[in-house]
Amino acid sequence: MKAESTNILIEQTALKIVEIVRNRSLQQGEHLTEESFAAELGLSRSPVRKAFALLDEYKIVTKEPNRGYFLNLDARRIDVNRLPSSADPMEDLYLKLADDLLSRKIPEEFFEASLIREYGISRGQLLKMLGRMVSEGLIVRKTAQGWRVNPFLNDADAHSQSYRFRMAIEPAALLEPTYQIDKPAFQRARKIQTQMINGGALKLSRSKLFQVGAEFHEMLVRCSGNRHFLDAIQRQNQLRRLLEYRSKRDRVLFADQCREHLKLLDLIEAHEQESAANFLREHLYKVSRKKTTDQPRTESRAVVSGS
Repeated sequence: MKAESTNILIEQTALKIVEIVRNRSLQQGEHLTEESFAAELGLSRSPVRKAFALLDEYKIVTKEPNRGYFLNLDARRIDVNRLPSSADPMEDLYLKLADDLLSRKIPEEFFEASLIREYGISRGQLLKMLGRMVSEGLIVRKTAQGWRVNPFLNDADAHSQSYRFRMAIEPAALLEPTYQIDKPAFQRARKIQTQMINGGALKLSRSKLFQVGAEFHEMLVRCSGNRHFLDAIQRQNQLRRLLEYRSKRDRVLFADQCREHLKLLDLIEAHEQESAANFLREHLYKVSRKKTTDQPRTESRAVVSGS
C-alpha cells in the first residue's frame, strides 16, 4: 500500500507541475528547477524530482547532465490525456467529507480529532485531504488550533454570483483585440468534448467532470492574451470547485453542454467573435440556472465540537 500511495503522489505531483507550466504558458526550452516547484507545491524536493523523472519518460521534459530539467515542448502542446492517471483511492472519502462540509454536518470550525473518529481514518489520511482543501481555497487553518470553512461555501448567493461574474468576464475575453486561436489547444478541446458526448461523461468522477469543464473555459480565456482575465477565471474555478463537486451532476446535460462547447469553438474559428461572446454568455446563463437550482439545501450548523 505504501508503494501504491507513493506512486499516486508522484503522478499527482507530475500533473500539478504540468498545470503550473500550462498556466504560465511556458515555452520549449524553459529551465524547470526542483527548488522552485517544490516551494510552490509545498513539497520536499524528492517527490518533485521523481515527478520530473516521470515527465521525462513521457517526453514532456528533458534532463540535461549537470543542468537539470528543461521543457521539451511548448506548454500549449502538452496533451494531459497522455499523462498517467491521477486516480486517488481516497477520492470517494474526500467527496464525502466535502458533502458533509457543505451540508453543514461538520461545524464551521472543527478539529482533526472529531473527524478522525467520525470517518475512521488515520491522521495522515485526514491531513492529506485537508491539505488538498486548503490548496483549493475551501478551508483555512486557524491561528491557534483547528480549521475553519471558507465562508464562500455557505453563502446562499455565492454560486449564482460566481456565474454572473463569469458571464461578464469570459465573453469580454473573447472580444480582446489580442485574442489569438491556439490551434493545438482547440484541437485537443474538440477531441475531449467529443469523447464526453460519446459516453465519456458517463464514466468520469465528479471531480474529473469539473476539471474537463474548467480547463475548457480557462483555455478559451487564455487565448485572449490578457493575464488579468485568466487570473480571474482561475480564481473562480478554485472557489467553485467544491460547490461543483456537490451539485447534482446530470451527465446527459453535461454532454449537451459539450455540444455547445463545440459550437462555441466553431464560432471562434470562424472569427465570429461577437456571436461567440453572445453564445458563451447565454451558455453560462443556462448552466447557472441549472446549477443553482440543483444546489442542495443546507441546515443550521451543529455546535462546534472539541478536539
